[in-house]
Amino acid sequence: MTQRIAFQGALGAYSHEAVLNARPDATPVPCNGFEDVLAAVKTGAADLAMLPVENSTYGRVADIHRLLPESGLHIIDEDFVRVRIALMANKGQKLEDITHVRAHMVLIPQARAFLDAHGISAETAADSAGAAAEIAIKAEHGVGALASAVAADIYDMDVLARDIEDLGHNTTRFLLMSPTPDRSRRADKMLTTFVFQVRNIPAALYKAMGGFATNGVNMIKLESYMVEGKFTATQFYADIEGHPDDEDVARALDELGYFTDRLEILGVYPSSNKRD
Repeated sequence: MTQRIAFQGALGAYSHEAVLNARPDATPVPCNGFEDVLAAVKTGAADLAMLPVENSTYGRVADIHRLLPESGLHIIDEDFVRVRIALMANKGQKLEDITHVRAHMVLIPQARAFLDAHGISAETAADSAGAAAEIAIKAEHGVGALASAVAADIYDMDVLARDIEDLGHNTTRFLLMSPTPDRSRRADKMLTTFVFQVRNIPAALYKAMGGFATNGVNMIKLESYMVEGKFTATQFYADIEGHPDDEDVARALDELGYFTDRLEILGVYPSSNKRD
């Protein structure tokens, strides 16, 4: 049976591109919001969820770190999508015909140099791929959308300019999530993601991190965020290299447990070859 993967946005969104990269044969299930993506998996409308967690330019994606621990889902893979911005419009038009574009508010500043050079004004939209769909449906002329080239294929639009982003390194990291955990060792280089809350004792975080240093476990990500709006309750989100069955990782996690009130592994999965 073909897997169904839920993602946030319209067909043609960068999250849709991540779905195509990770599981080319899967059926994409577009959803309005991140909560809707998680609900689609919980209700059985989708088998897996594809969620963005961080961007190389803008940092972590808002709300995701709060949602993941409570989602009941488990990370089984990661993928990276280069944010390549294409300017698309309905067929029969040339670049000089376009005076106005629509896109998500995050995308417009990333193509500011190109837009200014061509005298094109911009308007924010709730979703870049959704903006392309609307322009196609209404058969608008003189108006384009900034989105992934995948959207142009879906909505039968012409790509008038490619790779117009100001920064050539802008990349978004996505996590593929499943209702069922998979801790099988599927690659030589594995990652483990977990969340924890330190106990209210002096130097708790320093002591909690000590086990990773003494056991030689490489921590590649550590972020803190408040829990339920409380300034005294801080939760940490971490990515480490290794598998919980590795002796060094097992010892480090065991030591971490002495200094935490909560420790939950969110996923064990292969490191993407796009990470480097």
